[in-house]
Amino acid sequence: MDHLIEAFRIAFVPIHFLTLVVSTFFGIIVGILPGLTAVMAVALLTGLTFGFGPDIAIISLVGVYTGAISGGSQAGILLNIPGLPASAATVVDGYPLNLQGKAGLAIFLGTAGSMFGTLIGVVFILFLTPPLTAVGLQFQSYEFFLLALFGIMICGSLAGGDPLKGWIGGLLGLLIATVGMDPISGFFRFTFNVQPLSGGFPLISFMIAIFGFPEIVKVFAKQQERVSQVTKYKFSEGAKIMATNTPTVVRSGLIGTFLGIIPGVGEDVGAWMSYWAAKTFSKDKSRFGKGAYEGVIASEAGSNASKTGALIPVLSLAIPGSTAAAVILAAFFMHGHRPGPLLMMENPGLVSQIAVFFFLSAIALFILTLGITRFSVKILTVKKEILMPNIFVLCAIGSYLVRYTIFDAQIMFLFGFVGVLLIFLKIPPAPLLLGMVLGHMAESNLIRGLRLSGGSLEPFFVRPISLALVIVIALIILAQFSFVRKLVTRNKPDA
Repeated sequence: MDHLIEAFRIAFVPIHFLTLVVSTFFGIIVGILPGLTAVMAVALLTGLTFGFGPDIAIISLVGVYTGAISGGSQAGILLNIPGLPASAATVVDGYPLNLQGKAGLAIFLGTAGSMFGTLIGVVFILFLTPPLTAVGLQFQSYEFFLLALFGIMICGSLAGGDPLKGWIGGLLGLLIATVGMDPISGFFRFTFNVQPLSGGFPLISFMIAIFGFPEIVKVFAKQQERVSQVTKYKFSEGAKIMATNTPTVVRSGLIGTFLGIIPGVGEDVGAWMSYWAAKTFSKDKSRFGKGAYEGVIASEAGSNASKTGALIPVLSLAIPGSTAAAVILAAFFMHGHRPGPLLMMENPGLVSQIAVFFFLSAIALFILTLGITRFSVKILTVKKEILMPNIFVLCAIGSYLVRYTIFDAQIMFLFGFVGVLLIFLKIPPAPLLLGMVLGHMAESNLIRGLRLSGGSLEPFFVRPISLALVIVIALIILAQFSFVRKLVTRNKPDA
């Protein structure tokens, strides 16, 4: 308790509190702009804080990290172009809500989900860091591969009523992820001697292309009319929806936090897994993909809980749970902190400070986002003939800024046409993106696991966590077949 009180005292020093608010706002803006990632924002800020004191440095990093992860959902809801990969799951139901004139409500629900997801992660940082980290460390190559395979299998539920198209999209994403250097041997594959492809296709350019480019084409092809009026919502309306979806928030927070603890998983997977769980436990699955409130809430709560959970192994074992967490770990060392097993003896107050900074930044995020929503939704009133060319320029610039190469912008243009083709084939882009996100994780851990077992598949089925994942994957596959669903419905007892 003494450490918590001291952490609040540090946070409410005027210059510290102002830093928290400004950095959170900066993070929101970074998240909204396509191509600018949370990792990029944290890395840039880390260098700028070199001459600052450790308290201001950590506060600013936490603020921009929190704001960027959540801010990406606004661009997705308003323009169907996720600001960050972690926001792609929010687009599935957030953009349809926009087309119904409920953009403001969708942003409110997403922001509230972000806040509560972060707060759930804060609770785990404070009280359950050691035991949860121990669970996360039980995952080895076998479990990581099956976790990635589990993600591919949920693609079937992201394609509306046709799971086959969802699985096709997920497998296409996996194939695209194999371009570049073999993660184990270093052998180049499918690069055709094109040097920029040695590192594979850039994820940000790919994401912008398959989500953003088709929207631009559809607008000028007159296939879709963007709503020009945004229905106003009341705060009480949003609060009532959030209260109704309390189980969704809690479940997504737990899923996101646990996945965040596992090194290398990240916020993207936390968002998709939370979305899948929300759809699985919903009484009316047909609403998902058409503007389900639970979809927006679950994905945002899951991604932001993953963001917070990723710092648990950083603090207790000095093992980052995500790329952004790795940058923050470097910042800790740069400013004189030593996360790891000895942290609780050398600097026990740091855990409380991180938790309090995340708590306050989540509150600031909620207030700031609601403040700018009334202005951001005005994007929808701009004539599409004026708006879309500017959006295209932003997409090209965002792709270029990933690695500062024209090649990445060209890749965005190329995959943009792939995204248009997917529309005609009625294959949703979300499974394709999820497959690419999980591709490297699946391939590297499959190869590593087979090498450790001498080519035997036995460890994938006999280890306790692996066996549980295999059973869950099998149940997911069976649940997609209509005859299984009919059998379950027929045998369900009457209420």
